[in-house]
Amino acid sequence: MRIAILGAGRMGAWLTEELCWHHDVMVHDTDLLKMKYFIKVHRALSIEEFAKFEPELFINCVPLGYTLEAFDKTLPYLPKTCIISDIASVKTGFKEYYEQSGRAFVSSHPMFGPTLANIRDLHEESAIIISESSKEGAAFFRNFYAGLKIRIFEYSFEEHDKTVAYSLATPFASTMVFAACMKKQDAPGTNFKRHLSIAKGLLSEDDRLLTEIMFNPYTIRQLELINSKLAYLTHIIRQRDYEEMKKFLDSLRRNIGE
Repeated sequence: MRIAILGAGRMGAWLTEELCWHHDVMVHDTDLLKMKYFIKVHRALSIEEFAKFEPELFINCVPLGYTLEAFDKTLPYLPKTCIISDIASVKTGFKEYYEQSGRAFVSSHPMFGPTLANIRDLHEESAIIISESSKEGAAFFRNFYAGLKIRIFEYSFEEHDKTVAYSLATPFASTMVFAACMKKQDAPGTNFKRHLSIAKGLLSEDDRLLTEIMFNPYTIRQLELINSKLAYLTHIIRQRDYEEMKKFLDSLRRNIGE
């Protein structure tokens, strides 16, 4: 299959490097240096080159927040038969955009990032394929993810964003609060160092990505839940209520399946 990829950031580069061994891949990024080390790949100096390449699948990997704008700029250079796709972490507005485009599409979301994940062993990682996607597009990504032993889930656009608010925005918010309250530790413990490592990994991600995930419309409800639990824990500690703390800890163990 001929595949055009726009964006050679971390996820775009990962997809390019994985797909180029079994498909004919052309990639473009506005920062041409990002394409410097690709092998077995056509490097496009502009999106106009996609027109001659005539891709059968286009994967939009630009930073979250610019995805729909990038589609607008690229679609004129893609054949009408080309399936268009995204890997965005938040899908707000995407359903309506795809519907008005009149094109076959597939929307998916690898629920991991090359920064923190072990990209050579992804069997414990997950990916979501949007249920409204075209059959052919969904089948392509299902086969691709399955070949890497990635666990596959299927959700609607709305279900996806609700899931992301729970599975990404909640730990992101917790890590951000940890970093906001952090001070230099002369003798850091093991748990502190683990949390610090997670915080450094998170904050190495693109600011726009983190912002758009936190601005997911369903994130506020999760933050309200976090605030209520913190208020409850604060009350227990202030009262030095051993019995209530025991109940609280037991509820946490049930929540995580212990």
